[in-house]
Order: sequence, then structure tokens, then C-alpha cells
Amino acid sequence: MMNRIIEEDLKSIIKTPLPWRSFENKTVLISGANGFLPAYMVHILLFLNDTILKKKVKVIAVCRNRKRALDKFAGYMKRKDFKLIIQDICEPVTVKDTVDYIVHAASQASPKYYGSDPVGTILPNVLGTYNLLELARAKKSKGFLFFSSGEVYGELGNSQIPTKESDHGYVDPLNVRSCYAEGKRAGENMCVSWQHQYGVPAKIIRLYHTYGPGMRLDDGRVFADFVSNIVNKKDIVMKSDGSAKRVFCYIADATIGMFLVLLKGRPAEAYNLGNDKCEVSIIQLARMMTKLFPEMGLKVIRKSVQPAGYIRSRIKRSCPDISKIRTLGWEPEFGLKEGFKRTIMSFLS
Repeated sequence: MMNRIIEEDLKSIIKTPLPWRSFENKTVLISGANGFLPAYMVHILLFLNDTILKKKVKVIAVCRNRKRALDKFAGYMKRKDFKLIIQDICEPVTVKDTVDYIVHAASQASPKYYGSDPVGTILPNVLGTYNLLELARAKKSKGFLFFSSGEVYGELGNSQIPTKESDHGYVDPLNVRSCYAEGKRAGENMCVSWQHQYGVPAKIIRLYHTYGPGMRLDDGRVFADFVSNIVNKKDIVMKSDGSAKRVFCYIADATIGMFLVLLKGRPAEAYNLGNDKCEVSIIQLARMMTKLFPEMGLKVIRKSVQPAGYIRSRIKRSCPDISKIRTLGWEPEFGLKEGFKRTIMSFLS
């Protein structure tokens, strides 16, 4: 049985006036499909089959971890419109089906891996991107979407924040934490190169912090830690001074943006995807979240803790300029309080 909050999100998302019928009688392959964000795309595509599509879309979910995939997609395993492939995306992908659209979302995105597994962080964004671009080329796919990140901008000057897609900052290639940013940068250029040389219609979304139902509470990122604290009725323990500022986007808004860029974005171009109306410092976020459920009596505690493998970012403020994706018709709707309350309720229920 699907979580009530997720089901409400799906019903809301498909009401968005996107060209959903573009997926009729098509096949969509999604890598890293059991991840928090791409899983919502899987849910939406199959929900479209159950609601508005006359000719069904087929979803091929490529996942590395069998157990997590079976847990995430248990309700879909007997469906004819769903196919699960268990493999590492760093190995060549062999698919007999036609593949009309490819979404490449396989990547370790949590900072807890940047120090403990930098090789496993960079490879999916380089080797995995190569394998899927070659698949798109062979299958003559109609669309290709690469999940990138606001991390590609690196360290920016104050005049470059909010950050446009044309802005560029400093990333130190000799810093092991750059395994994620440099992997995403390489993946982006590969998308541009395959589009230029082979005509692969590759589009790029640069994601900022996104949260919502289905995210892993042991993800390692600060907002996931905070949600975990509230769900488990524990005080929030700050691991920094909380002065860094970030933007936070609810997953229903982000999912609409992903599909919008896939269907209407321009090839070989990048689009920022983040909620510029929800920029707060980490300490502000912590205080807000403890007040969402006052009956729990939770508070914020400051304690200097450095989790094993976690390498902190030196970036004090990160905020996208989303003018470009707004020209496609995207506008985030969920505020911080509503979005995080829905997220916490999805776990409590």
C-alpha cells in the first residue's frame, strides 16, 4: 500500500499541465531508480498508466542494490509495465527493448561518501554517464536527462549568488571532496559532447537540496538528520555553527521540474532546480523544524561532532537563480513548513 503523503503528491503532480501523453507507448529507463528522487519519477510514470495514459509507458528501473530496489518497488514487481534490472551502471547496459527516454540519476550524493568512498562517488558520473549516453546513441532516444548538482559551481563570489547557469566558481581537483563536483562536471561535458557530435538530446538539471517522503533518514545530509531527529522524537544536535545558508525544495516541486526539463528543456543546456523562496541558514532550519510539532517538546543542541568520512563544505551560501527553468513554466509551490511537515508525517504514518 502506497504512503498517503506520496499518493497525494502524485495526484497533485499529474495535474500539472505537462505534455504527459508524450510518454504513451514509450519506454523510459531510469538509472539509480531506487534513489529518493528518481523513485518519484518511477511512481509518477506508473501512476500515469493508472490514470490518464491510454497507451502505457514502460519503465525500466536500473538499480545496483537488489534489497533496496525490492523494498522500494515491491508493489510493482508483478506489473507488465515495470522491469527491474539489477546492475552497476558503471558496467555496460544491455537492453533489448527500445529506449525512448533515459534518466541518469545513479550517483552517491551524500557528503558522507565523499571521504569514505570517493571512487564509488565519481565513477557513476563518468563511466555510468558514458554507458548511458552510448545506449541513448544506439537506441536513438528522444530524450536524455542527467542529474547534476549545484556543487558544480564550487566556491563563488558574493556577486555570483544567486547563481546563474552561466556562472563558474572554483573547485579544487586535488581535494578529495571534489570527487562529486568534478564527477558531475565531467558528466555534464560528456552530455554536451555527445549532443554535439552524435546528436544525443541530453539535458542537464543542477539539483540543490531536495527533501521529502522516501528519502533515507541515514542519508548523512543535514536536513535528513533533522527529519530523523524529529521522527524519532529526539532533540536536534547541531554539528556546526549553523551559519551556512542553503535552499530546500520539496520533492513534488522538484519532480515536476525534472519532467519539465526532460520534455521541454533544450539539449546540451543546464537548468538550476532549487527553491529560491526557501533559503535559510542551517540553524534557522533546525529551529523551525523543532517547532513543527511543539507537543514533542524538542530543542536544538549545539555540539561539535565530525561523523566518520564526512567532509564539510567550505561554501557558506548556496542559492540558485532559477530564471531559466521559470521560462519553461516551473514555479515551486511548497514552503519550508508545509514541505517538512509533510515529509515528517510521511514517516510517522
